[in-house]
Amino acid sequence: MYKILIADDEQDIREGFCEYARFLGYEVAEAVDGIEAVQKCREAEFDIVVLDIMMPRMDGFSACKEIRRTSRVPILMLSARGEEYDKLFGFELGVDDYVTKPFSVKEVIARIHAICARAGQEKAEGSADEHETYEDGGLFIDMTARVVICDGEKAELTPKEYDLLFFLVRNKNIALSRETLLSKVWGYDFFGDDRTVDTHIKTLRGRLGRHKEHIVTLRGVGYRFE
Repeated sequence: MYKILIADDEQDIREGFCEYARFLGYEVAEAVDGIEAVQKCREAEFDIVVLDIMMPRMDGFSACKEIRRTSRVPILMLSARGEEYDKLFGFELGVDDYVTKPFSVKEVIARIHAICARAGQEKAEGSADEHETYEDGGLFIDMTARVVICDGEKAELTPKEYDLLFFLVRNKNIALSRETLLSKVWGYDFFGDDRTVDTHIKTLRGRLGRHKEHIVTLRGVGYRFE
């Protein structure tokens, strides 16, 4: 099973999460604030880190930024706030997923399992000798090496933005619903918040510059890569 670090200053939330996760066989470590979370990430390796945004001494966003300096470990953010700005800011920092409080522990565990399983699959695919690439009009994408070049400049994407772009490219010219993207890219069943997809698409388009026009919005449906 996966090794999880959860950082939240609310003891009841930590205890409830840890009890259920350990019951399922996960190994769980705890942190009461962002500083402790960063320190534990420096001392040990985890399969995923769960960060609350509102924590004393160092908040979740700052902790995520510090962790990202040395690690690409998947990060799931917890927050009592659901504003789009918060989500966009988190995704730009490299957050893989975002859950708004109050939440179901079962849902969080399902998302954790999906994120970790996909990360393991990507590592296995990355060891292949033959690279899977896409190239068109100044846009070059190497899905095996996880590299995106826009007009000669390397685009820096978050882990989930890479996943989303690669899935769109592999299914180019096919209409993809938000539910399909959540299921295939995030790896879990649709929980009713399609804004997760929309905010990732928005930040992804920003990374691609003029090549953002490849991602077409289909009103009432979802998106298509052309």
